[in-house]
Amino acid sequence: MLCAGVLVLAEGPDTFVLIGFSMGGYVAREVVHKSPERVTALILIATSARGDTDEQAKSKKLSVKLVDPERFHGLSRGAIISSLHQSRSSDEAMIQRVRTMSEHVGADGFIRHANEARGGDLERLHAITCPSLVIAADGDRLRTLDEARELVHGIVGSSLIVIEGSGHMIPIEQPQALTGAIIPWLEKVKDRAPR
Repeated sequence: MLCAGVLVLAEGPDTFVLIGFSMGGYVAREVVHKSPERVTALILIATSARGDTDEQAKSKKLSVKLVDPERFHGLSRGAIISSLHQSRSSDEAMIQRVRTMSEHVGADGFIRHANEARGGDLERLHAITCPSLVIAADGDRLRTLDEARELVHGIVGSSLIVIEGSGHMIPIEQPQALTGAIIPWLEKVKDRAPR
């Protein structure tokens, strides 16, 4: 995560709105912690401020051991289904879409992602002072509404929007609802910004 945050800061403009989805939310918050003056607004989607539990860390290590880079064909069906809303558990087009995305990421990308230790930053959330929006899904089985509420509770002045009928993969399950939440919020933030 540290490398991704450094890359964002090295290649990003002087100031920017930062959106982090899932693990990208961890990266986004690290960027804000490192250079708060550059981030004018923060949007966190389907993410958490909790660190990996021992069980999650063991599971990730095991998944890395089981990956054969020569035979990697994306995430397993079970992993994909758990990332989607329960109503999509037999949506073959959506399942294939997620599998294709994971195939494009490839074995190396999967291994790098799984090897990243997610450290919690609940105790540092109060340091985030830019306008912040937390977006969660009502059917996310990977990141709970309680985790979203922890983010909102920790980031003073932040707001929470819950997307209905979505699992963890909000950007592809409910893209219109997601943009319908983000755009009006950004307009309000822009209107309140000093000129």
